[in-house]
Amino acid sequence: MVEVRARRAAAALLAATAVLGTGAACGIADAENSVAGKNRLVIGVNADQPGIGASKDGGGYEGFDIDIAKEIAGRLGVSAANLRFKRVYSATREKMLRNGEVDLVVASYSVTPERKVDVSFAGPYYVAHQDILVRAPDARRIRSIRDLKGRRLCKVRGSVSFPRIHDEQGVAALPVEKDGYSDCLTDLVSGRLDAVSTDDLILAGLAAKASGSGQKLTLVNAPFTDEPYGVGLRKGDVDGCEAVNKAITGMYQDGTAPDLLKRWFGASGLRITTTVPQFEGCV
Repeated sequence: MVEVRARRAAAALLAATAVLGTGAACGIADAENSVAGKNRLVIGVNADQPGIGASKDGGGYEGFDIDIAKEIAGRLGVSAANLRFKRVYSATREKMLRNGEVDLVVASYSVTPERKVDVSFAGPYYVAHQDILVRAPDARRIRSIRDLKGRRLCKVRGSVSFPRIHDEQGVAALPVEKDGYSDCLTDLVSGRLDAVSTDDLILAGLAAKASGSGQKLTLVNAPFTDEPYGVGLRKGDVDGCEAVNKAITGMYQDGTAPDLLKRWFGASGLRITTTVPQFEGCV
């Protein structure tokens, strides 16, 4: 009986040692895969949001998020030569992070409880507010989200903006599904949509693009949500999250972030906040 107990105790000790060893190995692997220790980065960005993240005619990307992404990469020690951007869509961001196609996502990526199940978020680096964009002649009829009842409203696949109005606020707007906000803009200008509702920074960029083409759009200026723009990371990358938070804090302390906000949105008429937002916490 004593011999049997001894064998069982030895087996239990061996199993416990194996579990601890596996856990330690996973911890080391996680540390090695953290964005905090990489000298090359692929960052997911939008390509259809003027002023935020948009593709340029000659190649590459430009916008507030693009500049934020460059600053973060530089402050993580990644040179411009070792930084690459990859287009993401609202519906593909979580999958691309999970599959390792991108290391970070800086793409007007609002932090939500649902998304935090699959993604770790650093930041936010800015808190936007959902609003409404309409054609100038319709501004007298559409003054708030309640006026969107029965009207054609853009619904971008993977975005939370339409559900915020239709599901959370109970406004029976008519969905017109699109892949991105450039498509929404085209349909709004042409009259196939009555309104576009999403973050005010995105709407300001869309309005500026339309204005450049001689089309007059109006921001209703009736914000009804807070949209904290986070930097998406692989789930569980706490070291990377803390490193990105340090970079964001530095950008506000040295004036870089306020300068970028003024550069991209200073002429939009939006009231821009230039103090560092309250961070979500790294989990």
